[in-house]
Amino acid sequence: MSRIGKLPIPVPAGVKIEINGTHVKVTGPRGTLERDIRPEIELKMEGEELVVSPRGTSRKVYAFWGMTRTLINNMVMGVDKGFKKQLVVEGVGYRVSVSGKILTLNVGFSNPVEFTLPDGIAADVDKDNTITLDGIDKELVGMTAARIRDIRKPEPYKGKGIRYVDEHIVRKVGKAGAAA
Repeated sequence: MSRIGKLPIPVPAGVKIEINGTHVKVTGPRGTLERDIRPEIELKMEGEELVVSPRGTSRKVYAFWGMTRTLINNMVMGVDKGFKKQLVVEGVGYRVSVSGKILTLNVGFSNPVEFTLPDGIAADVDKDNTITLDGIDKELVGMTAARIRDIRKPEPYKGKGIRYVDEHIVRKVGKAGAAA
């Protein structure tokens, strides 16, 4: 049985959940998210909690049970508080700026890279080249951060590149030099 799936989803005040068959719509103060769920999973509102239960006993159904509970919980948390992801740009001469939906990255290429942010994602850049992505869809925030990081992945010798704030880059020792 799914230990995650058994847990009820607390629905905070101001968040409204509409269940229409296999379609779930979550509305909150930050926006609206919609998702179709598997037909093997059943959703019920019980007071201020949403209970997710399986329609079957196979391993596959139990796996969908936990996954569906997590996806819907992320939707509820997203429309209530939102999600943030931070990236750090490190390197001599590396700069980042944002104007509207365009993120301009000067990260060592001959021309600046212009990255268009998807709808629902807002970006903010600090003075110390920290990019903060903000949105209500956890999946979209994570994918956008990963696509920005792919533009210039951190290299192991000097640590130059784009990395997550909490990411640790394992450094390698370079050449010993011309001391031979």
